[in-house]
Amino acid sequence: MQYPQSAYIHIPFCSSKCYYCGFVSTVNTKLKTAYFFSLLKDIDTNYHQNELLTLYFGGGTPSILPVEQVSKILNKFKLSNSAEITFELNPEHANLEYLEKLFNLGINRLSIGIQTFNDDILNKIGRKHTSKIAIDAVKYANKAGFNNISVDLIYGLPCQTIKDFEYDLRIINDINIQHVSLYGLKIEDNSVFGKKLPANLPDDDLQADMYLKAIEVLKKFEHYEISNFALSKKYQSKHNLNYWKNREYYGFGCAAHGYENGIRYANSFDIHKYIDSPLMKDFGHTETEHEKLQEEIFLGLRIADGIDINIINEKFNINFNEKYKDTINKYKKSGHLIQTTKGYKLSNEGFLISTIILSEFL
Repeated sequence: MQYPQSAYIHIPFCSSKCYYCGFVSTVNTKLKTAYFFSLLKDIDTNYHQNELLTLYFGGGTPSILPVEQVSKILNKFKLSNSAEITFELNPEHANLEYLEKLFNLGINRLSIGIQTFNDDILNKIGRKHTSKIAIDAVKYANKAGFNNISVDLIYGLPCQTIKDFEYDLRIINDINIQHVSLYGLKIEDNSVFGKKLPANLPDDDLQADMYLKAIEVLKKFEHYEISNFALSKKYQSKHNLNYWKNREYYGFGCAAHGYENGIRYANSFDIHKYIDSPLMKDFGHTETEHEKLQEEIFLGLRIADGIDINIINEKFNINFNEKYKDTINKYKKSGHLIQTTKGYKLSNEGFLISTIILSEFL
């Protein structure tokens, strides 16, 4: 049996809850120790001791963990010499001593949640850092030895203008980072904003203009996926590419999703239940061939290079051009879908309406 070569670890603790966040997380950090031991049990039981190519600490806020706990988690895994090990970090946690310790453990990629460099907007969305703290976080990361740094930005934030967003993008071009993940604000039902909608949200047209502005301004980066930009192929997120190429992966921790042996699953979404029974699943589903085909298309068209229909035809015993000819012709004609030597990819305008296009393929 071929085991997954990627693993995601969910750390569900935050010092405070951002107003837009719908992820499974808690500010009850008193549960950290109990959670840590349950997480180790989860890994000990479900990890098959095979070599991993990527490992990703997400959250929540992984940087809320002491380095000693990060070390013990890392030591549970057999990692390739060239493994990409990503650690999500809040800027306010990025002191030089902590970063140096992470680097010395073997963490070789940071993902820093900056969101915006506008202090007023940071306050409006419940972030605890300032623009200066965010810029200093990148400087400290470089000083600690990191040369593979990604930052998150959000556009469509309350009161944000396209001029505000362009200011964020110009700073991104000027600081020493190698990767940008760019997300349009989505209002999640279980977030603070979901319960009380903020005033002065940019409309869909302005959000689309912001997205196209990012593509225009971030010219030194390669736009390799709908929401992601990298200085070169070397700095593309190997872990996320594993998802987008529809490959399998382990999921460890409360609310973590995994995909193993054709089964997609989710661990318990309730942190107390996870601590008590870390081996219980809230969800498990064996995918049909049709579902696998849908995901191959859905995930593949997120990548700028698009899909290789020869691989899809062989894998699923179909004629892609014949099966989807109406959708292909419709969006080729409109300029949203571009034919390549291997198959099809979305144009920048296609990325903007990708949800609509992909729903017609599915």
